[in-house]
Amino acid sequence: MTNGNKSIPSISVSYARNGSAAKVNALGMRPMQERAYERRGEQYLLIKSPPASGKSRALMFIALDKLHNQGLKQAIIVVPEKSIGASFNDEPLSQFGFWADWHVEPKWNLCNAPGADNGGKVKSVGAFLESDDKVLVCTHATFRFAVDQFGVEAFDDRLIAVDEFHHVSANPDNKLGLYLGQFIARDRVHIVAMTGSYFRGDAEAVLAPQDEAKFNTVTYTYYEQLNGYEYLKQLDIGYFFYSGSYTDDILKVLDPAEKTIIHIPNVNSRESTKDKIREVEHIIEELGEWQGTDPATGFQLVKTPGGRILRIADLVDDDPTKRDRVVAALKDPAQKNNRDHVDIIIALGMAKEGFDWIWCEHALTVGYRSSLTEIVQIIGRTTRDAPGKTRARFTNLIAEPDASEQAVTEAVNDTLKAIAASLLMEQVLTPRFEFKPKNPASGPVQGFDYGDGGYDPEKCNVGFNHETGQLQIEIMGLSEPKSEEAVRICREDLNEVIATFVQDKTSLERGLFDQELVPEELTQLRMGKIIREKYPNLEEEDLEAVRQHAIAALNLTQQAKKIGIGGNSGGSNEPLANTAFIDNVRKFAMDVRELDIDLIDSINPFGEAYAILAKTMSEDSLKQVAAAIAAKRVSIPYEDARTLAERALQFKKEHGRLPDINAQDPWEKRMAEGVAALQRYRAQQKAAEGSGGR
Repeated sequence: MTNGNKSIPSISVSYARNGSAAKVNALGMRPMQERAYERRGEQYLLIKSPPASGKSRALMFIALDKLHNQGLKQAIIVVPEKSIGASFNDEPLSQFGFWADWHVEPKWNLCNAPGADNGGKVKSVGAFLESDDKVLVCTHATFRFAVDQFGVEAFDDRLIAVDEFHHVSANPDNKLGLYLGQFIARDRVHIVAMTGSYFRGDAEAVLAPQDEAKFNTVTYTYYEQLNGYEYLKQLDIGYFFYSGSYTDDILKVLDPAEKTIIHIPNVNSRESTKDKIREVEHIIEELGEWQGTDPATGFQLVKTPGGRILRIADLVDDDPTKRDRVVAALKDPAQKNNRDHVDIIIALGMAKEGFDWIWCEHALTVGYRSSLTEIVQIIGRTTRDAPGKTRARFTNLIAEPDASEQAVTEAVNDTLKAIAASLLMEQVLTPRFEFKPKNPASGPVQGFDYGDGGYDPEKCNVGFNHETGQLQIEIMGLSEPKSEEAVRICREDLNEVIATFVQDKTSLERGLFDQELVPEELTQLRMGKIIREKYPNLEEEDLEAVRQHAIAALNLTQQAKKIGIGGNSGGSNEPLANTAFIDNVRKFAMDVRELDIDLIDSINPFGEAYAILAKTMSEDSLKQVAAAIAAKRVSIPYEDARTLAERALQFKKEHGRLPDINAQDPWEKRMAEGVAALQRYRAQQKAAEGSGGR
């Protein structure tokens, strides 16, 4: 894949290119937009859909219906930054079959207005609320200040549409989240929330559970989106470790023939040389001989050793006259479909969320980014469909640890975060899982393809619905969710649960580097604890059902990857069959003696991530990381001891005896150790109370 030897995609996914994502119905709607429009009557609607799937236009259809047919006075569209406001410019929807056009009076698109968010723009929001006009577009910041000034009551009977909804947080310090909670409590507005990644990089919840339960969710998966493309067939995601300065190693992962966005490291990060201008110059020098600047666009012109002229857009230079010219050239609508307009974009804080360059084939990010959401957004820059673009990739360049203790700790954290991002993206890119308990009454379901041999009543079957992109998997002993909320979580939110789990540092550290780990400590204890904290109102049996579904989704994806990497080293440029993932899940299910929940719980979810890490990181660095993590290991914490003791009681119910501390089975032994640890904690507590009483 590259001319280096240490870049291995941690995942490589292929798609069918059936063209369905671009097909429109009689109203001019693509599949995702049609799905969202069917729910236009909902008061609270959450649209989860990848970049480039048409969320902005979906909102136009819904907003027009709410204004014309549902009695709402006005629609307020709220976007995270000014540049995204352009997504809501006028659209002649009636030309494509819809019954109205989308129009925003220029004075009410506050993203184009001069001045500060908390000054004249807030006054404009007040004037809009008093007017008879129908649509206003503003930034999250302007909206926060406006609610601050006018109160939530001023927005009654209006639609509030929040784009890039993952910026919201249930944390009370997040003003947007706080105000949305107040709007929902007052219950006088309609809310449409839209996001390509319904999880936050800081593992905070986006909404409080009681608020989230009020939203009706429309999900359009990455799998559906990419499967329905016309051109893009394969997406690779991987990380690459380097030592020394990244600018010396960059050509090992950067192919000048690919349309690339390079995100250089934040100046405060380990990877930064602290001189961002020099870093850009160094990258240009590595690529070839500088030929000057294009006077019309401001792009740097660089001649490669092969004689080709590269056009490079530098968004790092702070000189506003230079940068504004480059930004304007990149946004030039006349060049949108011109593949040769620009070859490489070098950015620092720009060219991420909402940035639209359909030709981008490679997003190369140096240093770990502050959040998983940011990584997902950067990957989204590559997943646009464009003629002749059959393959896209994301590479995260990360510095290997050096010898100093502080740097090792920081490097370990960055490595863990990169792995977490990779694990999550693997999950996001798969077909949607639907798990079913295997029992004597189980049988084939219409619409599902069960492979060459068809449905086998004697085995756990894996069925795939080519229309809906659903993967149906039978599992012995699987708990089913009982409440409506638990059913919704298992159907809609498994990726959000997995996002929280893979960001749990303790789980990742132990899963990757603890030689004595019993997998159930992660799959049952840690995952169980995370779900209990995430959904505090669920009954015990529902908590267990959600845990089983989430760990099944994560571990089956990892096992499919293991089989895939076994058959394709990742270095090959041969595209995988688009059914490779489904075939690999099916192979795993057929190869094991019985696909049951105990087997799934006994798999370390991070085992495959370690296998890739061992191939990409030098042996010395790997040892250093393992040593740094081993040094932090502690005895069983009180919370874990208590949960192990609860599992031990369950074991006693099933086996008629408590777990044996000398058992051969490592999980039984660990439960017994938990019981012993809990007894020690209680004895210490009693002793402390006794000495306090004397």
